[in-house]
Amino acid sequence: MKDSESGIIHVPFEVMVRVFRQVLERNGFSREKAEICASIFARNSLEGTNSHGVNRFPRFVRYIRAGYVKPQAEPELVHASGAVEQWNGCLGPGPLNAVFATRRSTELASLNGIGLVGLANTNHWMRGGTYGWQAAKAGFIFMGWTNTTPNMPAWGGKNPKLGNNPLVVAIPFENEAVVLDMAMSQYSFGSMENKKLSGRKLPTPGGYDPKGNLTDDPGLILESWRPLPSGYWKGASLSLVLDMLAAILSGGLATREIGTKEEEYGVSQVFIAISPSHLTNFSSLDKILRDIIDDLKTSEPVPGAGAIRYPGERTQVARRENLKNGIEVNRLIWEEILTF
Repeated sequence: MKDSESGIIHVPFEVMVRVFRQVLERNGFSREKAEICASIFARNSLEGTNSHGVNRFPRFVRYIRAGYVKPQAEPELVHASGAVEQWNGCLGPGPLNAVFATRRSTELASLNGIGLVGLANTNHWMRGGTYGWQAAKAGFIFMGWTNTTPNMPAWGGKNPKLGNNPLVVAIPFENEAVVLDMAMSQYSFGSMENKKLSGRKLPTPGGYDPKGNLTDDPGLILESWRPLPSGYWKGASLSLVLDMLAAILSGGLATREIGTKEEEYGVSQVFIAISPSHLTNFSSLDKILRDIIDDLKTSEPVPGAGAIRYPGERTQVARRENLKNGIEVNRLIWEEILTF
């Protein structure tokens, strides 16, 4: 099917970066900040996450214009104690603040074996896996998470009290990485918006419709604001403790406080890096991971399941395919971006 008939166009990565950079420069970003931020948005789409790349970009621009995102703000150190630091994000661009906090956590880990950065008063970091890849490519094990506005009920509840609080775990592996990037809801809101946009249902029920019935219709879940927690009560509980830790370790707002704002901003995040070179078994880490992955690959797949993959492997496939063919983009979203 041709692009014009399907509503989908293919945009080369370099073109996407350039367009994003130009839009950001027109909206108060310096050339350097615009280039970094544009590259993050474009790479998120290149690696298969349009929901937190090109599809999210228009909302990001609207937040800039509304004053929720301060283009020139820089993080400020609030407190430092050994391998632990707390920073104020000053409502700067979420992706830029997260890149900074990830780098700072790795610097602390290089000195101490482990480094923890709590980041308060920041904005949506877009794809959390971006920072896992950043740390892993620099040779560090990484854990990070963010809280959000209330967008998920507690287990057994109806109204949203929890955030879907994405969690990232990354481990360097050979020339790539194992990268887990998961929301605490069964499906992230971005993935549900993607499915709704393309007129597709979810592979499994992902939440409740406005009448309280389980459904695989993403539009109805977005309408009810009742996604299923990942792992039911387990995901709900994990969401709660991640929010507690984000607020404690950053000194910032908890989900309930973020929910009092007119939009989602001023969130709290945690970035933890570990230096494998400080471990006695450092030289054997690749073999440990290879043995685990090789065993995983011997799994007998259920009919129709396709290849068994480890977290982050699909990202590598998407990156190669999109570099070759261009990034699939909804034509209407791209046309909107070109008007900014």
